[in-house]
Amino acid sequence: MNKECAVDIVAPTSVAALAATLDYEASPADGEALPPLWHWIFFRPTVRQTLIAADGHPQKGGFLPDLGLPRRMWAGGRLRFPAPVRVGERITRESRVLDVREKQGRTGRLGFVTVAHRIESNGTLAIEEEHDIVYREAGTTASAPTAAPADEAWQRTLMPDETLLFRYSALTFNAHRIHYDTPYVTGTEGYPGLVVHGPLIATLLMDLLRRQRPDAIVREFSFKALRPCFAGNALHLCGQPSADGKSIELWSKDQEGWLGMTAHATLD
Repeated sequence: MNKECAVDIVAPTSVAALAATLDYEASPADGEALPPLWHWIFFRPTVRQTLIAADGHPQKGGFLPDLGLPRRMWAGGRLRFPAPVRVGERITRESRVLDVREKQGRTGRLGFVTVAHRIESNGTLAIEEEHDIVYREAGTTASAPTAAPADEAWQRTLMPDETLLFRYSALTFNAHRIHYDTPYVTGTEGYPGLVVHGPLIATLLMDLLRRQRPDAIVREFSFKALRPCFAGNALHLCGQPSADGKSIELWSKDQEGWLGMTAHATLD
């Protein structure tokens, strides 16, 4: 299976930019722990401009396999946080393609690629991650929607707009055109509007937990994207702690009450 390594620095300026994007007055200072999932703004995919595909993604067939399916999106993942990543530290990431599968679904041919990441901060294992990517045929539509639960203890409602999507794309150096190019996303991909990044929604769900339980230490987190959310529509972020407070069920729902993403966090 393919394998690659990368090195980065948890730059305070980048951390401050994400904090501002998430609407915080202050950001973690040098030496403080990076909030969970904020590591996604590092190890940016600095692919040469001539190696970018028509959809804005890096061309397939390098680290990620080419399955002959044009549409590619982040579908979910599982993470462990054995130690903190700290602002200002040097971080390294070793990545490998863990699994490649294809199947015929109700919406057409699908491909599933799982990438494993191992991230160290100053030589200490800090994050273990499995990242799921789904490949789909052109012109396919999402499966039937599912009604979201209505028993949340926590809820925060946002209205993701073009500015939020642009800032998150810039922070992650993500050129996927579905997040900023309206003529492309409606005319070529067939969506009704700009698509909110799956990782951004997962980060907002984790941020809901952080705002409700600021002292909590998250040890494990998993999430699964079920239905896209679009710019200009309400995004409801919901959470329900377990009776003992050791785990949190999280989910997002759209303006019609359809389930967009589910997530589960395990706390110390």
